[in-house]
Amino acid sequence: MSSLHSPIRPSSVTTGRVSAHALADQLTSQAVTVIDVREPMEYAGGHIAGSLNVPLSRLTQADLPQGPLVLVCQSGNRSQQGLRELLQRGHRHLLSDLEGGIPAWQQAGLPMRKLKNAPLPLMRQVQIAAGALVLLGLILSNTVAPAWILLTWFVGGGLVFAGVSGFCGMARLLAVMPWNRVSL
Repeated sequence: MSSLHSPIRPSSVTTGRVSAHALADQLTSQAVTVIDVREPMEYAGGHIAGSLNVPLSRLTQADLPQGPLVLVCQSGNRSQQGLRELLQRGHRHLLSDLEGGIPAWQQAGLPMRKLKNAPLPLMRQVQIAAGALVLLGLILSNTVAPAWILLTWFVGGGLVFAGVSGFCGMARLLAVMPWNRVSL
């Protein structure tokens, strides 16, 4: 298939990466199913029209459609992991992932569908919360007690830790808040 890049043939299944334009062509001309492996909150905020939301954590238990599948996520990391899991499960149809993830689809100028009442993206929520806590710490340290400056130190340290380790406790906490619960 010419739209796949670097195909590998483990057993009888072909895997590879597909560009945004090639995927758009496949969606109009072929029977291909797009599986968005992001969490429902992310999916609600913007996804490829016609894609199915099957979070990575439930991918191997899901009853997936027969035929070629293209896995999609934000950066390509979760879709690559999903490809590996499906191959280990013995999936017997063509598997691909979207090269560059959702940002590549958007940069190509291709349409996205957003659900009404979708929550703000989690990263923006983290930025708002962290910024608000830093401002609160500065205001309280100047008006109530100097010890409130520790709040700004705590938030700053948490952001540095998140950047270095890839684990953001604030994002995990915000993700389970009631306003981020999305039912599709």
